Amino acid sequence: MSNEKNNAVANYAIALGDDALVIGQRLAEWCSHGPFLEEDLALSNVALDFIGRARMFYQYAAKVEGRGRSEDDIAYFRDAREYTNLMIFELPIGDFAFTMVRQLMLDVYSLAFLEQLQQSNDQQLSAIADKAVKEARYHLRRSAEWVIRLGDGTAESKQRAQAALDEVWGFTHELFEVHDSEVTLIEQGIAVDRAQLKSQWDSKINQVLSQATLTRPEDDWSTNGGRDGLHTEHLGQLLSELQFMQRAYPGMKW
Repeated sequence: MSNEKNNAVANYAIALGDDALVIGQRLAEWCSHGPFLEEDLALSNVALDFIGRARMFYQYAAKVEGRGRSEDDIAYFRDAREYTNLMIFELPIGDFAFTMVRQLMLDVYSLAFLEQLQQSNDQQLSAIADKAVKEARYHLRRSAEWVIRLGDGTAESKQRAQAALDEVWGFTHELFEVHDSEVTLIEQGIAVDRAQLKSQWDSKINQVLSQATLTRPEDDWSTNGGRDGLHTEHLGQLLSELQFMQRAYPGMKW
C-alpha cells in the first residue's frame, strides 16, 4: 500500500477501535454495580468483548501506519480531540434502562456494520469482523431482550426506557453519516458505507420498539463531529480514568 493509503486505513482502524474502546470502558463502569450478580457478570463480559475488539483494531493500525506505536500508545497517549469515536459511544451510562437502550441502538448498528466489514477487500479488517460478528449477535440478543422487558414491564421501567430512548435518539443519526475520510476507502471496497445500513437498522429497531411498546422519537435533533474529534465533555472525563495509570507511570506493564 502507498503511504497515503496506509495512513487512511490506519486512521479508519483507529476510529473503529475508539468506538469499541470507549463503549467498553463505559460498560466496565457497571462492574460490581449491576442490578444483580448475573447481569453484573454479563455486562463485564460484554465490556471485555468491546475492549478486545479495540485491541485488534489498534494492533492493526499500529502495524499499518509504521510509526513504531503500540496499541497502548494509541489508547493511552492521545487527548480527547485526537479520539475519533462517534459521540453516542461516550455518553455516561446513566441508569440501567439508559445503558440497555443505548446498547440496543449500538448492537443493531454493530452487527450490520460487522457483517458488511466481513466483505472488506482488506483481509485483516475482514478477519477482525469475522471474529467480532459472533460476539455482536449475542450482544444484540441480550440488549433486545432487556429493552423489551423494560418497555413492556412495570410503569416505572417503561417510563425509564422511554426517557432513555428520547435522550439518546438524536445521537443515533451520526452512526450513518459517512465521513470524508471514509469515501475513498468505500470506493476501494475497504470501508463500510454506513449510510447504507440505515434501512436495516430502522427495520430492526422498529421491530424491537414495537415489542417493547415504546414510542420511536421524532427525528427533530441530531449531533455529529465525533469523527472530526469533536466530543461532549464526557469523553475527557472518561479518558482521565482510562489513561491515568499509563500517564502517571509511562510504559508500566502488569
